[in-house]
Amino acid sequence: MQLTLDRLTKQYGDKTALDRIDAVFRPGIYGLLGANGAGKTTLMRLVCDILKPTSGEVAFNGTNIRDLGERYRSVIGYLPQDFGYYPNFTAMNFLLYMASLKGLNAGYAKKKSLELLETFGLFAVKDKKIKTFSGGMKRRLGIAQTLLNNPQILILDEPTAGLDPKERVKFRSLLRSFAEDKIVILSTHIVTDVEYIADEILVIKGGTLLKKGAESTILQEIAGKVWECRAAGQEAERLETRFAVCSRKRENGEAVLRIVSDEKPCAAAVSAAPCLEDLYLYYFQREV
Repeated sequence: MQLTLDRLTKQYGDKTALDRIDAVFRPGIYGLLGANGAGKTTLMRLVCDILKPTSGEVAFNGTNIRDLGERYRSVIGYLPQDFGYYPNFTAMNFLLYMASLKGLNAGYAKKKSLELLETFGLFAVKDKKIKTFSGGMKRRLGIAQTLLNNPQILILDEPTAGLDPKERVKFRSLLRSFAEDKIVILSTHIVTDVEYIADEILVIKGGTLLKKGAESTILQEIAGKVWECRAAGQEAERLETRFAVCSRKRENGEAVLRIVSDEKPCAAAVSAAPCLEDLYLYYFQREV
């Protein structure tokens, strides 16, 4: 199974939202990393065949998805960032309704809905109306509906928004188990979610694909550019003004700053091993 983006481009008038993106996806989890407006959601909507590209193509197993039509959409599970709910539906009725829209057999739909409600910790509230749910419960229900048709390709835009830390850990574990034989593409502002579960990371900025690869590979880009500095008073303030500071904590009356910089920020700076948050700050510090 293979999903291919070939010079994928999307323009809105004079604005280029995506510029000649080339990428190949095989079963595994891929994390999209980029600031707001980078083009992540546009890429996902093109992959889902919701938008038509200005040029280039998305191909599934060698065939343009626009030629596959409904056959392609039947293998997609999609959770948009702003997913619409029907507040007076119960959780069970909502899943059954979504299953009918996907053209699923009624018997299978009921069995699968109950299974997913159990998996996502919603079985006890399956007959409660969605308007009574917390934001995290609604998000879990949204993720559950993407899996009704056992999709081969799973597209998730901000899937962990609204989930508490415990729910996020459980979601990451579930996603890893689902992704063994699926192509999963997810976008999130929570860098640690990408860090923990993505097999490959795509860094997108201004509609351009800057980097694609395993975390260890793309972090080589900023090796030697992450520093830990100890400073006090005005010196700490000066460093924060001049450099991109990823974190600041206090130890023994001093500020301990983690700085991302091409140059050594101060004489006492010590080189530190880079992480994905450092990479994000390095590329998007002006947009944070």
